[in-house]
Amino acid sequence: MALLLLPSLLLLSLHGGNAQPSPGYYPSHRFRPLRFYHGFNNLWGPQHQYVSRDQSTVTIWLDRNSGSGFKSNRPFRNGYFSTSIQLQRGYTAGVITAFYLSNNEAHPGFHDEVDMEFLGTMPGKPYTLQTNVYIRGSGDGRIIGREMKFHLWFDPTAGFHNYAILWSSREIIFFVDDVPIRRYPRKSEYTFPLRPMWLYGSIWDASSWATDDGKYKADYRYQPFVARFTRFIVRGCTAYASPRCRPVRSSPFGVGLSSRQTLAMRWAQKHYMVYNYCWDPKRDHSLTPECWS
Repeated sequence: MALLLLPSLLLLSLHGGNAQPSPGYYPSHRFRPLRFYHGFNNLWGPQHQYVSRDQSTVTIWLDRNSGSGFKSNRPFRNGYFSTSIQLQRGYTAGVITAFYLSNNEAHPGFHDEVDMEFLGTMPGKPYTLQTNVYIRGSGDGRIIGREMKFHLWFDPTAGFHNYAILWSSREIIFFVDDVPIRRYPRKSEYTFPLRPMWLYGSIWDASSWATDDGKYKADYRYQPFVARFTRFIVRGCTAYASPRCRPVRSSPFGVGLSSRQTLAMRWAQKHYMVYNYCWDPKRDHSLTPECWS
């Protein structure tokens, strides 16, 4: 899909914008990280995955033979899901590093999905973080994405930064270093994922669309393409949990965002958002009624 750039916002993002505000609430600090095999298993590309001896960190990589992915041991019906990721520097065009929720294996061709995807880039250009929500969104010939894209206010290759998805029956909130960058509220059962999903991480070749709509492809002269994940937090109600299981708080008030969190989200969107599907005149917004309802 075409990247709708907002020139003034892009200029601000490249030159730093304002200082990062404090959200006042830090969900990533409220839980103890789990060991990798306590929450996940390899899904594909086992030869392209290395788990540290203490299971605190997993490294996955893509080369011309394969990428790699891992999957949570259990499906969830809500929860707070976070990890810290360090991306590769240099030429990574065509490469996707992803952390996401999905039930594609349970509902092939008619699945739900909540994505945080890093779109590979060219040297000297920033990574794009794409957030996306699918609701029974593929299989009918029309993949109806709800993308919001950001350039980050730091270099994601210089060290680990925390990325999180909070999913409840009322809303989905995306966080970067505990700053909420996007809130997707439930407006109807037709525009919100309600079926259980698993948590995934992966790295793979998406040359057909990942970088400038496929203009720049994965170049395996630069292989391997490496992504490192650490500090896994998986807290929520599994698909088999008691109905009395309560979702994780998104704010000091339980649901929604506090005023400080809302201000921090507005800051992130004002200075670092480079695409919003609801603002794209090329999109058929009859397929995304939440944009105008």
